[in-house]
Amino acid sequence: MLKRLNTIRYTYIRSHLYGLFLNTVTLLAILLSVYVVFEPVWLSAISIFVFVISYVLIGFIFSFYVGFKSSGDMKDRMDYLSVLITQLSRGNYSSRVYFNEDDEIARIGNELNELGEKLKSQVKSLQRMADEKSEYAKSAHKAAAIEERQRLARDLHDAISQQLFALTMMTQATLRILEKDPVLAKSQLEDISSTALKAQTEMRALLLHLRPVDLSGEPLISGIHKLVEELKQKCPIEFHLQLEEIDGISQSTEEHLFRIVQESLSNTLRHANASEVSIEITRSKKELFVHVGDNGQGFDLETDERKKTSYGLKTMKERCEELGGTFAIRTNKGEGTHIDIRIPL
Repeated sequence: MLKRLNTIRYTYIRSHLYGLFLNTVTLLAILLSVYVVFEPVWLSAISIFVFVISYVLIGFIFSFYVGFKSSGDMKDRMDYLSVLITQLSRGNYSSRVYFNEDDEIARIGNELNELGEKLKSQVKSLQRMADEKSEYAKSAHKAAAIEERQRLARDLHDAISQQLFALTMMTQATLRILEKDPVLAKSQLEDISSTALKAQTEMRALLLHLRPVDLSGEPLISGIHKLVEELKQKCPIEFHLQLEEIDGISQSTEEHLFRIVQESLSNTLRHANASEVSIEITRSKKELFVHVGDNGQGFDLETDERKKTSYGLKTMKERCEELGGTFAIRTNKGEGTHIDIRIPL
C-alpha cells in the first residue's frame, strides 16, 4: 500500500491536496481578519465555518479527480520508458519508443532509442567478431587440443586417481577385517560402493569433454539430440527436451551454444546428483532462448565462492557474452540449478 502511494499518480494527487490546504488556510485567514476587523453583518462565525467546510469537501473531490486525470498521460509515458528499458535489458535492442511532445521525457526517450541502436550495432560487431574468432579457433585447434588434454590429465589426477587410490586402500582394509568384524566390513563396503559410483560419475563427465568441440557441420539441434542419446545409455537421468529448429544463425553461434549445453551437462553429471534434466531451445520474437535445468542438489550462489568462480560457469558466461547475449543462473541448495541464456538474432 505504501509503495502505491509513492507512484506518479498519487504524487500528483498529493500536490493538488497540498495546494488545497494552502488555499484553505489563506482563505480562512482572510475571512477571520475581515470578521474581526470590520465585523460585517453578512459574515458570521457559522457562515465562515460552513463555507470553509464546503470549500474543503468540494476541493478535496476536485483535487482527487484533477490529480488522477492530469497524471494519466505522465504515467503512460513513464510506463513506455520502463517497458523500453526492460526490453533493452533482455537483449531486444530493436525496441523503440516515440513521443509527440517536446519535453524532458521525450528527450530521455530519444536518448534510450539511441542507446538501443548503439547496443544493436555492438551486438552485430560482437557476433561478427565471434565468427572471426571461430575461424582463428579452427586454425589453432591443435594447440587447444593439447591444452584440453593437459587439463583432463590434471582432472584425472586430482579426482579419479585419488578416488581409485582410496578404493584400493579401503578394499584392502575391508579384506583384513571381513572375518573379524562383518558389521564394520559391511559399512566399509557401502563406502566403497559410494566412492566407486562417484568416480564413475566423474569419469563420465570427463569423457563428455572428450567429444568434439564443434558440431562437425551438423545442425545444433541434431548435435544436442545425439549428445543426449549418448548420455541416456550411460547415466540414469531422465531428459526432457523442447528443441525448436532455429534458422538464420551462424555456424559459430551454433558451436558456442552446443559447447555451452555440453558444459552445463558436464557440471550436472559432476556436481548436481540430479535425476531429471530439461533442455529448451526456442525462438521468441528477435531472440534465441536457451534453458538448461536440473532437479539436483543445487548450491548457494552467494556464499559458495568455489562455484561462483567455477571454470565451467565462467567459460559458459564468456561464450554467451561473445555472442552479445545475457547469461543468468538460478540455483539454491536443494532446489536444483537452472541456466537461462538469451541471444539476440
